[in-house]
Parts: sequence; C-alpha cells; structure tokens
Amino acid sequence: MVRFLINTLIFLGSAALGIWITSMVIDGFTVDFLALLTAAVIFTVAQWILSPLIFKMATKYANAFLGGVGLVSTFVALLITSLVVDGLQIDGVGTWIAGTVLVWLITALATWILPMFLLKEAADKKKG
Repeated sequence: MVRFLINTLIFLGSAALGIWITSMVIDGFTVDFLALLTAAVIFTVAQWILSPLIFKMATKYANAFLGGVGLVSTFVALLITSLVVDGLQIDGVGTWIAGTVLVWLITALATWILPMFLLKEAADKKKG
C-alpha cells in the first residue's frame, strides 16, 4: 500500500511538473495554477488507463507503433485533460505536437529521477 501511494505521488508530481514546465516553455500551451492541480490528476488517471490499452492495441494491430505508445498515450491524455480542465489550453497543431513531446519527455524523466530522491530520503529516515 505504501509503495502504491509513493508511486501515485511520483506520477502526480511528474505530470504536474511536465504540464507546468511545458506551459512555461511553449507559447500557446497555458495552464492556470489551480487548473494545474486538476490537470495533473486527470492526466495521471488518463495515463494509467490509456497506456496499457494503447500498448495492447499496438501489439495486436500495429507492432510498428510500439515505440510510440508513450507519445500516443500522452497525446490522448492531454486531449482528455484539455477537454475537461478549463484552465488548460493548447492552441495549434505545432503546440500540440511540441507539447506532447515535451510533456512525455519530462514525465518520463521525472518518473525515473523522482524515486531516487523520494526513496533515498525514506531509506535515510529508516536508518536514522
């Protein structure tokens, strides 16, 4: 249960970080602060649901797309999030493409790096 909560916090944090940094870097990709919190939750839930589904579909119908599963699920999760959250706006095709790639990259890096810090602190507390 504790591991599930830590993973959930990591996914939520990486989603919030990805959306927030992307909004700072890419013109046309904007998010309000309060909308960021809602967007992170919706994006995370959408990713949890979509990633295995899109992976399964790609495996069954289009093996060539397996490498792009993360990008496709990020795009669809951003699309769903932008439709549900009023404070998140993504304008233009170029913004959608760049935003998808940047959010995907940041969330991938954050889910890889954040556990090192969070789990290291927990291990240090256990020792001390």
